[in-house]
Amino acid sequence: MPHTPNSTPPHSQLPTHEVQNQPVPRGARDLWAQDPILQSYAAHAGADLGHLRGAGRAYGTVEALFDAAEARRDLPRLVAFNRDGTRADEVHFNAAYHRLMALGISQGYAALPWRDGGQGGHATHAALVYFQAQLEPGVSCPLTMTYAAIPALNADAALAALWRPKLMSHQYDPAIAPVAGKQGATLGMAMTEKQGGSDVRANTTRAERDGDIYRLFGHKWFCSAPMSDGFLTLAHTPEGLTCFLVPRWLEGQRNAIHLMRLKDKLGNHANASSEIEYHGAVAQRLGDEGQGVKTIIEMVHHTRLDTALAPAGLMRAALAEALWWAEGRRSFQRRLIDQPLMRAVLADLALDLEAATALGFGCARAFDGTTAEDRAFARIAVALAKYLSNKRAPGVIYEAMECLGGMGYIEETPMPMLYREAPLNSIWEGSGNIICLDILRSLSRAPLAGHVLHQRLQQACGHDAGFARAYSAHQARWPALPAQAEARWFVESLAQLLAGAMLIEVAPQAVTDAFIATRLLGQRGATAGAMAQGDLAPILARLCPPD
Repeated sequence: MPHTPNSTPPHSQLPTHEVQNQPVPRGARDLWAQDPILQSYAAHAGADLGHLRGAGRAYGTVEALFDAAEARRDLPRLVAFNRDGTRADEVHFNAAYHRLMALGISQGYAALPWRDGGQGGHATHAALVYFQAQLEPGVSCPLTMTYAAIPALNADAALAALWRPKLMSHQYDPAIAPVAGKQGATLGMAMTEKQGGSDVRANTTRAERDGDIYRLFGHKWFCSAPMSDGFLTLAHTPEGLTCFLVPRWLEGQRNAIHLMRLKDKLGNHANASSEIEYHGAVAQRLGDEGQGVKTIIEMVHHTRLDTALAPAGLMRAALAEALWWAEGRRSFQRRLIDQPLMRAVLADLALDLEAATALGFGCARAFDGTTAEDRAFARIAVALAKYLSNKRAPGVIYEAMECLGGMGYIEETPMPMLYREAPLNSIWEGSGNIICLDILRSLSRAPLAGHVLHQRLQQACGHDAGFARAYSAHQARWPALPAQAEARWFVESLAQLLAGAMLIEVAPQAVTDAFIATRLLGQRGATAGAMAQGDLAPILARLCPPD
C-alpha cells in the first residue's frame, strides 16, 4: 500500500537525549508552485502552464515519493526461465515502478509534443522530464524512448498507423501482448554493441529477409528498457546498416529476443538496462535499407532534449534538499542559511541550475518551432546544452550534498541517488567527446546552424557589455573551428555563451549579472562559492519563494 502521512509524531524524547535541531520533514511538495526558476523558463518557452500546475502537484505527492523509494529499493529482476525450463525472458518490477510509469504516461510525457494543436508540446514535455528527474530518474528511460521514437516512425506509414496511437495513449498497459491488442505501448532502443560502442557502423547484427519480414541475428550490449513493447534497432542488410522495429510480443508467441542479463550499474537502479540477443527475431524494416543511421537519428535527436533537461531536474532536487536543510538547521547560534559562506555556496550553485534550465527550455522552444531556422538552432543548441549541463551536474550535486554534512552521504536522503545519477545523461546518447565532434560537424556542414547561433549571441551582445566582451574574446580565440584536440574548450565556451544569452532573455538582472561575471568573465575561483561578495538575496529567492 502507498505510504500516507501519520499525524502521530514519532518519539523525540529518547532515553539518552532529545532529538532537536532537525529540519521539519519535507513530506509532499508542489514541484511547480515552489519553483520560480522553472516557472519563468517554462512560460518563456510557451509551455502549457495549466497542465504543469497539475503535474507539479502529482509528481510531488507523498504517494509518488513513496513509490519512487520503493522502485529503487526493490530492484527489477530478470526471469530468464520458468520453473519448467521454458524461456520467459521477462523483467519483474515492484508494483511501485508500474505506478510511476502510469503517472508519467497519464501526464502525457510521451504524447504531448505530438498531439495536434497542442500548446508548446516539447516545452511542456521538457518540464515533465524535469519533474521526473526529481522523483525517480530510472523511469525516465522508457518514457523518453517512447517520446523520441514517435517521429522516427514517420519513415513507414504502415508501422506508424499501428504503433503511433498506442505510443500516444495516456493509458499505461504493461500486459504481455501484441501491440494491436493493447491500450497503450512503449518503445525502447537497442543499438550499442560491445565491439563498437558509439561507433554503430561497427555493428555486426545482421538481418535476413523472410518474405515480408526480416529476422535478426546478433547481440546488443545495451538495451535501454527490455520490457518495452518493441525496440528500434540497427542491423546489416546487403545494402548496409538498416533500422528495424522489433516487436517484443508476437501473436500467440514471444519474439526470439533473449535477455542475457541485467546491467549492474552505478545508478539508475529502477530501470532494467540489459544485454539482449536476437536469435532470428522477427523485425520490420523502418526506412530504406542502408539508411539506418539516417532513420534512427531522429530518435536520437529527441532523446538529447531529455538528456539536456534531466541534469537541470537533478540539480534542482539536490539544491531543494540543501536549501531545506540550510533553512531548518542551526550551527554556531545561527541558521545555516544565514551564514554568509553558506549563502555564497548555494547562490553560486543556483547559477548553474539557472543556466541548465534556461538552456533546456531554450532548446525545447526551438523544438516547438516550425521554421528551418528553428530546426537548425534546435540541432546545435541541444548538443551544447547536453554537453554543458551534464558536465556541471555532478559538481553541483556533490556541493549540495556537502551542505548537509554527514547526512548528505546517507542513503536515507536522496543525495546519494542524485549523485549516482548525475553522470548518466552525459554518457547516454553520445558522451562528451562524441557531442563535441558532432557540434564541430554541425557547424562545418550545416551553415544555417552556425548562422542562427551567431545571430542569437550577437543579439545578446547588444543587451550586455560584459557578454559582448566575452563573445569577442571567444571569437578572437577561435576565428575558425578549432582542431579536434581543442573541441572541449571551444564547446564549453560556446555553451556558456549560449546559456548567458538565454539568461539575458529571461532571468532577473541579478542572476544574469552574476552568471556573466563568474562564468564568462572569470571572476570566480575553481570551487563553488569562491566568488566576490555581493547581493545574493535575489538569486537565493529564486530557489524557493517565501511562504
